[in-house]
Amino acid sequence: VQLQASGGGLVQAGGSLRLSCRASGRTFSDYAMGWFRQASGKEREFVAGISWNGGRIYYADSVKGRFTISRDNAKNTVYLQMNSLKPEDTAVYYCAASRLSTIISSDPPAYNYWGQGTLVTVSS
Repeated sequence: VQLQASGGGLVQAGGSLRLSCRASGRTFSDYAMGWFRQASGKEREFVAGISWNGGRIYYADSVKGRFTISRDNAKNTVYLQMNSLKPEDTAVYYCAASRLSTIISSDPPAYNYWGQGTLVTVSS
């Protein structure tokens, strides 16, 4: 699976962005999808995950109520709608695909394929 993330940019605190991640190469609905982020000098952390059909969704506590993950299997795309952004949300955001299609893991090694990352910068 090849993953291409897009939608990052510079936004003021309180603003919104929508990230997209388009998959190609294999059957998209065979995979659970996740979004991770990595701030400068920090470890990569789980943000949100969604099972193959959207039936299971899980968020990190730090983004719960502000971020929404969704997917469109017909378009081979997973989205991350980010609202009420804070400066601490500044990071490179990565999408990832896991063959464990019905399980949402927050552990990066559980994901088999990764996109290249898109930078989100939130100014105060």
